[in-house]
Amino acid sequence: MYGKPVNRLRASRLRDDGGARDTVAMNEPVQPDPSALAEAYRNARYGVSLDGDRFDLRVGARTRDLEAYWPAARYVLLTAWNPRSLPQPAEANRLADDLLRERLRQAGVLHARAWASAEDGAWHEDGWLLGEIAFDEAHALAREFGQAGVLAWTRGEPVRLHMLLPRPPHAPPADWTEWVE
Repeated sequence: MYGKPVNRLRASRLRDDGGARDTVAMNEPVQPDPSALAEAYRNARYGVSLDGDRFDLRVGARTRDLEAYWPAARYVLLTAWNPRSLPQPAEANRLADDLLRERLRQAGVLHARAWASAEDGAWHEDGWLLGEIAFDEAHALAREFGQAGVLAWTRGEPVRLHMLLPRPPHAPPADWTEWVE
């Protein structure tokens, strides 16, 4: 979903005589820590444009203006960009977004263009605000597109972060965050 990826170099294991064995690719990206992702997602900025009007969203905040303008019982914000929070080429992100949009259209899911960015604006992803979709259906769709989390809320309630990864034992409790396994 939305946050800066963690790229680390994996070191080769060395034999006793100094030679390399079981070498792992040095540039292979490592999946970011789920609790760090959750923190990044909670702090990210989100928004949606409806008929030229912009509505900003934040985890833990209510969305009264958006809900008045675009009524629904449930809302979900998801993206198809950068699966596993690992950067993808622009073309791959565009194709994934097109596929998600087509799936939403075919399923008759109410949707509008949305976006997310890191708090400092350095990381941007396009996505979709969905209305009237069951949370479990949205979770399944997000998982299908390799996403670690979505924003989800019920009309009149604050925006919540639903993390779609197992909660790590070291993850501190966080307001407005649910670990959906």
